[in-house]
Amino acid sequence: MKQFLSFLLICGIVNNTFGQKKFIERLLSNEKDTTRKASFMPIPVLGYAQETGFEFGLGTIYSFYIDKKDSTNRSSNFFGAASYSTKKTYNLTLKGDAWTKGNKLHFIGEMRFKKMPFNFYGIGNNTNHIDEDKLVQSQVKFLFDTEKKITKYAYTGASIGFENYSFHDQEIGGIFSHSNNLFDKNGGSVIFIGLSQSYDTRNSNNYPTRGFFGRFTYQYAPNLFGGENFTGSQFKLNLRNFWPLSPKIVVGVQGLYYSIQSKHTSFYLLPQLGNDEVMRGYYTGRYRDENLFAAQMEIRYRFMERLGLAVFGGTGKVFPNGHANLKDLKPNYGIGGRYFFDPAKGLSVRLDYGIGEKKPNEQRQSGFYVSLAEAF
Repeated sequence: MKQFLSFLLICGIVNNTFGQKKFIERLLSNEKDTTRKASFMPIPVLGYAQETGFEFGLGTIYSFYIDKKDSTNRSSNFFGAASYSTKKTYNLTLKGDAWTKGNKLHFIGEMRFKKMPFNFYGIGNNTNHIDEDKLVQSQVKFLFDTEKKITKYAYTGASIGFENYSFHDQEIGGIFSHSNNLFDKNGGSVIFIGLSQSYDTRNSNNYPTRGFFGRFTYQYAPNLFGGENFTGSQFKLNLRNFWPLSPKIVVGVQGLYYSIQSKHTSFYLLPQLGNDEVMRGYYTGRYRDENLFAAQMEIRYRFMERLGLAVFGGTGKVFPNGHANLKDLKPNYGIGGRYFFDPAKGLSVRLDYGIGEKKPNEQRQSGFYVSLAEAF
């Protein structure tokens, strides 16, 4: 009986070894899937922080083509992430980016339900780490945007969105409770209605190697909720361009400008510098104000169909209305690795390490990111 069990164990190990070998070979294969089939990639979410405790969850991306026969049809991508922590915080996010046949219509959607702690440092481009104040934010967000092709490369669209926020100050007596220039400290609700115009000549919406992308959006929030809830406008301009230096090396540049206009802007709607896509290396919300400017360049080296590297650098700042200038720009730079789980569509798992400024008497700002798809 022991010999039989040993035999089964050996067979299992051998079979598992060959299975792992085939799995690794498939993961590193340089062959592209030409069937244009759908792809699915899950990533576990694991972490620990003092304010959240142990956090665990799952992030996924599902990608497919509405029209497999049309080689120009752009891939539709749906992203989802859900996490929960031992201190009862949670984050549920669903995002969609869909293209119909002939790329005639483009749909963008987002839903977010969130209760998470974050650090608040005040308003402006020169906040200090010593003023760190710990808050808990509860957020509900819905966004739907549809665009219609009007020429070969141009799209015109309309959008509607709803956002609701509430806040709990975990450290009463800090900068959050003492600041007199913060509006809607308890939170509030807002509905945006807007228009968009884009121009897109990129050869891919996931991993472009050439082409230009530009998008301008305007959104207005009418006074529907009364009281101190936000009423005003916001503008967003997003410009990108890509050039191939060789079959394996691509240079991409991006410029961003966000602006919000109101007599009294709710502090939680102010543009924030830093995330896993723009100004990597800065804590999201460390710097926030009525306007945000950022520019970045990325050199991407895809030395295998499944593997790549990237180096990036950029600059940016936030500033109040009426104070636009190029002074006090903040630097960022870093390096990252890419694993393309769907080489044909150019979809990747992205690992980036970004470095920011070092202020006097503070540690240099930095951040490590694990994300799905390219930064821009």
